[in-house]
Amino acid sequence: MKKVLLMACWLLAFYANAQKLSYDYPIKPIDFTKVKVTGGFWKSRLDTVENKTIPYAFQKCEETGRINNFIFAGGLKEGKFEGSFGFDDSDVYKIIEGASYSLMNERNPKLDAYLDKVISYIAAAQEDDGYLYTAWTLKANDYNKFQCCSYDPKGRFLGEKMSHEFYDAGHMYEAAVAHYVATGKKSFLNIATKNADLIYDLCFNKGLQSYSGHQEIELGLIKLFRVTNNKKYLDLAKLLLERRGHQPLTGKKTDFDSPAYSQDHLPVTQQDEAVGHSVRAVYMYASMADIAAITGDKAYLKAIDKLWEDIVSKKMYVTGGLGAAHGIEGFDVAYALPNDAYAETCAAIANVYWNHRMFLLHGESKYMDVLERTLYNGLMSGLSLEGDKFFYPNPLVFDGKEKFNQGATCRSPWFDCSCCPSNLSRFVPSVSGYVYAVKDNSVFVNLFMNSEATLAVKNQTIQLTQTTNYPWSGDVNLSVETSKLTPATLRIRIPGWSQNEAVPSDLYYFNATSSAKTIIKLNGKAVTYKIENGYALINHAWKSGDKVSISFPMENKTLTSNANIKANANKVAVQRGPMLFCVEAQDNNNHALDISLNEQAPLTAEYQKDLLNGVTVLKGKGWINTNEGKQAVPIQMVPYVVWGHRDIKPMAVWLGKN
Repeated sequence: MKKVLLMACWLLAFYANAQKLSYDYPIKPIDFTKVKVTGGFWKSRLDTVENKTIPYAFQKCEETGRINNFIFAGGLKEGKFEGSFGFDDSDVYKIIEGASYSLMNERNPKLDAYLDKVISYIAAAQEDDGYLYTAWTLKANDYNKFQCCSYDPKGRFLGEKMSHEFYDAGHMYEAAVAHYVATGKKSFLNIATKNADLIYDLCFNKGLQSYSGHQEIELGLIKLFRVTNNKKYLDLAKLLLERRGHQPLTGKKTDFDSPAYSQDHLPVTQQDEAVGHSVRAVYMYASMADIAAITGDKAYLKAIDKLWEDIVSKKMYVTGGLGAAHGIEGFDVAYALPNDAYAETCAAIANVYWNHRMFLLHGESKYMDVLERTLYNGLMSGLSLEGDKFFYPNPLVFDGKEKFNQGATCRSPWFDCSCCPSNLSRFVPSVSGYVYAVKDNSVFVNLFMNSEATLAVKNQTIQLTQTTNYPWSGDVNLSVETSKLTPATLRIRIPGWSQNEAVPSDLYYFNATSSAKTIIKLNGKAVTYKIENGYALINHAWKSGDKVSISFPMENKTLTSNANIKANANKVAVQRGPMLFCVEAQDNNNHALDISLNEQAPLTAEYQKDLLNGVTVLKGKGWINTNEGKQAVPIQMVPYVVWGHRDIKPMAVWLGKN
């Protein structure tokens, strides 16, 4: 009963009600605590992260000194700062956030006690006035060692554009809110609010002009505002955003010194092109969406709409990955999308966060289409099936030799800068929060996974059960349970890929038009449905026992890029359902980079339960170059999301067009 009450408090606090806010997101997501994943693709991933990745990530934090730094900073033991980066504290915070989400999914007294211990170390490390950044407290002020990503040795919060003090604080706030909601304990929340109160006082009352070098604090402050209902945290988030873009350009020494690198080149509401470091940018866009929703500021809304169009039309990989430029981990000019993509896993996670918010603002399926593409391809590719190896970048081609993964030739067990493993630790346990949403008497069905959900429509509780083998199959079944007749509109997302639209722009397109349609049945009878904003509308007075079946046309399709993407000239890629496919040399007689494909050549889908934890593969005919010319050969393609698990050999997503 206590857990149920806590979850109810979480929903009320996180999506503040109309009495407290004049505005907010018009569409309300169903929190992941109300959507239990019961099987299939996502149950496997959730179990892996909760049972393997989170404990493993804490273990690595202990081995690498990340947790020791709190112990040393708190004076519990003597020691010097350990690690390579001043922002390493953030990894501990992100894993605590993920562990807290895990506790919401399933009670775990051992994990709960471990979090109490780690939080006690964090409390000890906090300075009397609320400041918390172990690199500074431990006087790890060898500025060259910590490169440009630590702090300014002249004083606290003076690093401005390149400091990560605010960045770490943001992750601390998000973790503290998650821990409070999971456990009801204020031990971590009190640490977070004390830190936020300090920054508020410095910025509003003491003349501190700093703002976040790496955006993240804004998202954390808004979560603090929602759970505490203290408006000063919202005011601080907006202040920090609005300080950007007003400093004069003093001269660019490197890409990192450029104001554009940190999205500091223009005031945020005047930005209309995605530039600079991708994770910084998209975290900022997500926080701008929050501000637009909560305050009703139309200038913020106008800006993020333009930024979204720029990315989806000119700067997004076919996997949903973001960030082509290796040197800055960021956006390049329009259509510069080489296949040795940087496409950082953290940027994919940020892309999901932002697109979900854009959906909540606008109610259009195109945002969930981008979210799904990112989720099943450029995001989950970052996590190994075993849960203890990771990709930092997610390239679309690999020669089998390059040490592209932060010095590793393929998946790595950890990184000096381990933002991606810790980010995956917090993202995956909450993935079911993207499945459903409600507005008035409408229920949006956005993602398809085996699950049981409890939601309210017009104060009436409805339980929805999904059964499906998605993404390997296009068949989805929904069953309804409700205590009384409930008139409502079920809005089922009809993915763009099932309607001959690869992405909601002309950046990528399918080579052939299919006439196959999505079939929807209500209680066994096919229904004629209207599509509105990408959703099929099923109006019905729902009662217990009602069943809806959906059949998406799962076809094997080839894609072509916009002609402006020079890297993909005369190349095609392959997609089935939401999944992109690739060739790996171990499946193709040691060929990958030299395989070409006829865009009209048929491919056959075959589910192989014993391959890569169970995946659908595509089989067909390709061509390779030989001394005698092009030779036809059988080929096998695997989902991009699972590449890099076997022998380290070449891989390619985009294949030559035969």
